[in-house]
Amino acid sequence: MRCCIKEQLEFGEVEVREIKLNPRSRDEIPKTLFGLQEIYKNIEIRNKVFSILKEMIPSNISLTNGREGMSFWNILVLGCIRLICNADYDKLHEYANDHRKIMQMLGRSVFEIKDYPLQTIKDNVRLFTPEILNRINTLLAEFGREVMGIPVSEAIHARCDSFHIPTDIHFPTDISLLFDALRKIIILLLNLSGDFDISGWRQGKHLLKKLKKLYRKSQKIKHSTSKDAKKKKTQRKLLREIYKLYLDLASSLIDRAQNNLKDLDGSDDPSLSASVLQIEKFINHAERQIDQITRRILKDEKIPHPEKVFSIFEEHTEWLCKGKAGVSQVLGLNVCIITDQYGFVLDHKVMQNETDSAIAVEIVKNAQAKFPNIKSCSFDKGFHSPINQKELAKILENVYLPKKGKLSEVRKAIEYSEDFRYACKKHSSVEASIACLVNHGLDICPDHGIIGFKRYVGLAIVARNIHHIGCIIQQKKLRELQKSERKRRKLLHQNKKAA
Repeated sequence: MRCCIKEQLEFGEVEVREIKLNPRSRDEIPKTLFGLQEIYKNIEIRNKVFSILKEMIPSNISLTNGREGMSFWNILVLGCIRLICNADYDKLHEYANDHRKIMQMLGRSVFEIKDYPLQTIKDNVRLFTPEILNRINTLLAEFGREVMGIPVSEAIHARCDSFHIPTDIHFPTDISLLFDALRKIIILLLNLSGDFDISGWRQGKHLLKKLKKLYRKSQKIKHSTSKDAKKKKTQRKLLREIYKLYLDLASSLIDRAQNNLKDLDGSDDPSLSASVLQIEKFINHAERQIDQITRRILKDEKIPHPEKVFSIFEEHTEWLCKGKAGVSQVLGLNVCIITDQYGFVLDHKVMQNETDSAIAVEIVKNAQAKFPNIKSCSFDKGFHSPINQKELAKILENVYLPKKGKLSEVRKAIEYSEDFRYACKKHSSVEASIACLVNHGLDICPDHGIIGFKRYVGLAIVARNIHHIGCIIQQKKLRELQKSERKRRKLLHQNKKAA
């Protein structure tokens, strides 16, 4: 059984509208709670958000029957707090059960004894999908402009830029990726050997130690940098011998695992079938790494970049070279965002094997479908291509896209014009939005898989827009408070003077 939010208050609970938040606080939690409170107060936007959140639950599951689940409001609150505080699930668990203001926002009583279990929080926050978060974000961006008192008809001057988000992986090498695959194969078969008749893994822990010992030896040995050809040849021979021992053991483990899978073939047990699929996946990874190590070390071949994999767990990870000072490479994915002139993130796109210039037209079209008032957009030089200049000019009134290379006289006149230079000057505000996103969760993505990555990015952008709305509301409250304090001091001064 699921509900949007509890309608009947219990003893010790505070109605969300009545929660008193500190307008002077500089911490991110009160700002986010101000934003959430404003969404709750506005019945129209709240109902729209809840109607979208209801779609998180599969159609074959009843919302009115069964055990009471976490309310949609609580899932939204916890998801936003997780990203804004850049918290892991353990810290989020602590906030949900022991932070007084967050507990009030969750509709929990101070006398409530039962805590949210850690696994319950994990399972519910993961119900979000990238599509649902995109739709909620569109509503929030519109609502944020409404909170600021901006007319609906006002033109939107957008800014577009991309940034990288690292995935949570170790630095990849051929031998480390091979070790990861073999380690998972051994562990999975050890777990299965207790429940099923699987032979050959009685000394599984010993095999894992033996494998790790050879991996460490392979890891420590280096190519010789000596100028002496004889020393180089000796070191090269030693390196190949150690690598060959490592590969021989890896191949024997794979052969043993494949023989076991043949014996298990045809089982009707669903849990066994799932484990077998996992083992087969890691065997494929291991075989690929053995092939690449053999070609690179034993045959002195160069491995083409498209054949390389940078993580066997986060297979979507890419090797990114941004060309920025102090950052030689990043292992993760690029994300492109488009913001308005008031700092609200209108739309975003996770870029998989795509460049800035390849997605410039697409992201503007997608944003215009949601916000038809986008009349202009600024970019940096990375988005330039002759095709982009033509296509963007068809869908936007003004395109501020600097051209690479030497400029013609006609192009100079365009890029040195007052409007173009003003737009380029204001374009840096998108960097502020990126800095906020990085500071509030997108410094690294801890979630697994490409769906987890997209969900994490989408939730970060939703949380950022709610945080931005909260900052606006907090500033209004602070000005009201300061105004009342000035009046109080003025009245007190007048009374003293009269006395």
